[in-house]
Amino acid sequence: MKTTVRSLVQKATVAGITTFVFASSALAADFAGPDPTIPGVPGSTDPNGIRTIIEKVLIAVLNFLALVAVVVVVIAGIRLIVSQGEDEAKDKAKKTIFYALAGLLIVLFARVIVGLVTDYIAGQV
Repeated sequence: MKTTVRSLVQKATVAGITTFVFASSALAADFAGPDPTIPGVPGSTDPNGIRTIIEKVLIAVLNFLALVAVVVVVIAGIRLIVSQGEDEAKDKAKKTIFYALAGLLIVLFARVIVGLVTDYIAGQV
């Protein structure tokens, strides 16, 4: 019984929020008139536009994360060397290297995806 009531409340909440969002945007379009042209929005060729700025910020963050992953790999390598054959420390350092390399791979794929998406969006607008 509780799950049914909870489910109905969740569905009603989602429906209410959706109605409010779409109705408010429709009413705002009629009230405020046409959208002004703003430099930096999609369709603009401004090199300091919002799209270019967001792309630069994303690439900078991904580059930083790649740097952090490389530093973690180096630190784990040092821990592996310093472990002096101790099995538990060796396994922990190996796991750290593995997970850092997996994170680096994810960051590199994310950078490729950001590049592909921005090129696709730039071609669409």
